[in-house]
Amino acid sequence: MAVLFRMIMMVVGYVWACVAASLVLTLGTLTPQWNDLFDALGVQSPQDQSAAIWAVVGLGAVVIAVVALLPTLLAIVLTQGLALRSVVIYGLIGGFLALVMAYGLNFSGFAAPPGSDLAREREVFAAAGIAGGLVYWLFAGRNAGSWR
Repeated sequence: MAVLFRMIMMVVGYVWACVAASLVLTLGTLTPQWNDLFDALGVQSPQDQSAAIWAVVGLGAVVIAVVALLPTLLAIVLTQGLALRSVVIYGLIGGFLALVMAYGLNFSGFAAPPGSDLAREREVFAAAGIAGGLVYWLFAGRNAGSWR
């Protein structure tokens, strides 16, 4: 019974981690052009703006969940199997996975001036991964390995 509960908590944690990562990614990428975006879409009322933001967050969460499933599943199996419970480990793993999935393993293109768009994108992707890792820790990582 404990194993079934842990598996359910892992799935719930993964879903909420994808929502958190999508929220950070959406806010981090759209905030600089916020007013221009809503003017171009013709969205004026605050209710319509919040509905549009949550629609983007929901769609982004689904995309992140599909794209990140296999690498995250490997990380989840390792952290649960080794009973790693540190919040720092989950934040580091989330940030690392987000950067690797966004840019691949070719790190030669990472040299960018600090004020460029590429540097900002890296920061936003890393922040989204860290947020996802921390939210997963909140749901399932705190008690990793407790099913034994």
